[in-house]
Amino acid sequence: MSVAGWIGRIILLLLGLLLLWNLWIFAHVLAWRWINPSNTAFMSEGLARLEASNPDAELRYRWVDYGQISTHLKRALVASEDAKFLDHDGFDWEGIQTAWEKNLRKGRIVAGGSTISQQLAKNLFLSSGRKPWRKAEEAVITVMLEALLDKRRIFEIYLNVIEWGNGVYGAEAAARHYYRTGAGRLTPSQSAKLAAMVTNPRYYDAHRGDRRLARKAAIIVRRMPYADIP
Repeated sequence: MSVAGWIGRIILLLLGLLLLWNLWIFAHVLAWRWINPSNTAFMSEGLARLEASNPDAELRYRWVDYGQISTHLKRALVASEDAKFLDHDGFDWEGIQTAWEKNLRKGRIVAGGSTISQQLAKNLFLSSGRKPWRKAEEAVITVMLEALLDKRRIFEIYLNVIEWGNGVYGAEAAARHYYRTGAGRLTPSQSAKLAAMVTNPRYYDAHRGDRRLARKAAIIVRRMPYADIP
């Protein structure tokens, strides 16, 4: 067989593997219309990191239904992470353009423009690394999430699986870790501070008095009354 023939076979094999991978993801997203996810790629990555220094380490994680999570926290996260969550189809194109222009001015990545749906896609299936293909795969998964799940379900899963500290995942674990209370009893100020931590949760877990965290939380509190939630 010629070199071109071997190259063609390899390309077909890679395309086939990519198709199987995306079908596997599609099946999971479809199942999550009725079944709650018990683990994510970010959780697996976080547990491996903890086990490197403590083989007996465990994650702090407990699923709670949407109605058991404080409305204050829901509003805080929408105000902080994705003000147009209810209106877009998974991508905030204006936000992406704004982030792109800001990064060009700074000469480095300082803003992402990712929506809640995009963040969830990454948390569920991808690693925290910045591999070139990751954004493309994140976009494909985001389309699946938006096509198969309604906004309330997307937000419910997001609230329950995102990282909120070193080994801390989901609203219930975060509420108990930081405030010794349940996710349904969080106050507006507590909710705003938790929302402010999402961009760098492990750092803020170790630096809870950081002034940037306090400033961001104060801004979120002012925006919360205008946040629309599912």
